[in-house]
Amino acid sequence: MANIHFVGGEKGGVGKSLMARVLAQYMIDRNIPFLGFDTDRSHGALMRFYSGYASPVVVDRFEALDSIVEAAVELPDRRVLVDLAAQTHEPLVKWMDDSGVLGLADEVGLPLYYWHVMDSGKDSVDLLRKLLDRFGTGLRYVIVRNQVRGNDFDALEQSGEQARAVQLGAKVITVKRLHDSVINKVDAGSSSFWKAQGSSDREPATLGLMDRQRLKMWMRDVYREIDDVGV
Repeated sequence: MANIHFVGGEKGGVGKSLMARVLAQYMIDRNIPFLGFDTDRSHGALMRFYSGYASPVVVDRFEALDSIVEAAVELPDRRVLVDLAAQTHEPLVKWMDDSGVLGLADEVGLPLYYWHVMDSGKDSVDLLRKLLDRFGTGLRYVIVRNQVRGNDFDALEQSGEQARAVQLGAKVITVKRLHDSVINKVDAGSSSFWKAQGSSDREPATLGLMDRQRLKMWMRDVYREIDDVGV
């Protein structure tokens, strides 16, 4: 069954695009057909690292956003992955409201997942509260505690918003910290995680032996978290 996975968090620098890239690689490695949509006009990660799977989409044009839902309905054998750039929440909400997206999704049996990527700051908690207030049970939430951007999530736990999300059916996953040098080298080479590990016979790995091992272990752990969610 088709479903749509929005990867957001609204705040810049929390690791949204990193999570979108991991999900893209997960689907490739798990042989799950998917289509990617990239809303970042200037630094689109899916377009940069997984260009063969992604297309750009402009969030302030309803016609462009419509293509996301239409693709999911017309190609039910594929997942749809949407990397939401920072500051896209309001146009996304307006599109959903004015177009009746939640009602249509319920009518045609199209699950809508929202992966809310968080760092350890209070801003991420406030944005989660705003998301839950706005959509309630209309979305299937995945709370992503991104330790790459901080490992102290006491503010989230003490706020009550994580517990509230779980009551709404949310899954909570943790992305462990990855050594800075590894992700910097992957990004510098504009490499997919696949290419960075040398998974293709046609291209050499962009990382050395030990960095490949660190990346392999990190992705194994993240994949286990994603397995618990199900895509």
